[in-house]
Amino acid sequence: MLGKAQGLPADQVFLDLEDAVAPLAKPEARKNIVAALNDGDWAGKTRVVRVNDLTTPWTYRDVIEVVEGAGDNLDCIMLPKVQSAAQIEWLDLTLTQIEKTIGLEVGRIGIEAQIENAAGLVNVDAIAAASRRIETIIFGPADFMASINMRSLVVGGLIPGYPGDPYHYILMRILMAARMHDLQAIDGPFLQIRDVEAFREVAGRSAALGFDGKWVLHPGQIEAANEVYSPAQDDYDHAELILDAYDHATSEEGGRLGAVMLGDEMIDEASRKMALVIAAKGRAAGMNRTSVFTPPN
Repeated sequence: MLGKAQGLPADQVFLDLEDAVAPLAKPEARKNIVAALNDGDWAGKTRVVRVNDLTTPWTYRDVIEVVEGAGDNLDCIMLPKVQSAAQIEWLDLTLTQIEKTIGLEVGRIGIEAQIENAAGLVNVDAIAAASRRIETIIFGPADFMASINMRSLVVGGLIPGYPGDPYHYILMRILMAARMHDLQAIDGPFLQIRDVEAFREVAGRSAALGFDGKWVLHPGQIEAANEVYSPAQDDYDHAELILDAYDHATSEEGGRLGAVMLGDEMIDEASRKMALVIAAKGRAAGMNRTSVFTPPN
């Protein structure tokens, strides 16, 4: 899996020391991860290691061995089951001490915080503000569902008999904390890996809210994730047209107008801000425009 992951069209790969590794295998797994980071070809991918959570006896050794062994080839440490800002502060301080000791640039290694229980969600604002290293807030649905006694065994799926989306509040709460601090918001995994259409449905809900992406557990989910979290071609084209039209309208040539018509639609500064979001997602996905703005006579 460590070898195969290097060639997959994913934006990020995280190498796991937590749930995917049995307790007796964790010391050897650290060595495998260090070797994979140092010897592998991860070009174009963000390289992350998920360590064990701070209620376990393994976390400090995870951080020390991975960062000392492969710090030059590591972008972020992911801390699971974060419950308080103090846990992020511990990781920040530990990373700083290691970086100073081994001569790495202080602050270069980022932190991704995974919210997986009620305490983490209640404290998510403080968690998001706890360190300048934090880059991403992640929803961990399986552990979260267990922690609040949710009556379902389908991770991320809707619950029969409940008239709505039971994850809506959780996702919005994480999204607000992330956006408050200009961080990425990432949805967690969908475990039914062969049901790609169900994956699309679940991913579509967080994508509609504004999440930046979702975990994939299997190569078969990657194409669907890239499609769901990228704008539709028509939406991307329209966003670029709005930006062009607004730039023209507010220019000297366009009459220095703050509001103008684009077809049957009035656009203004608020329209520009909304269009920037869609255009940025399209550009990040490598999309190409299929329409061109023509200034009015």
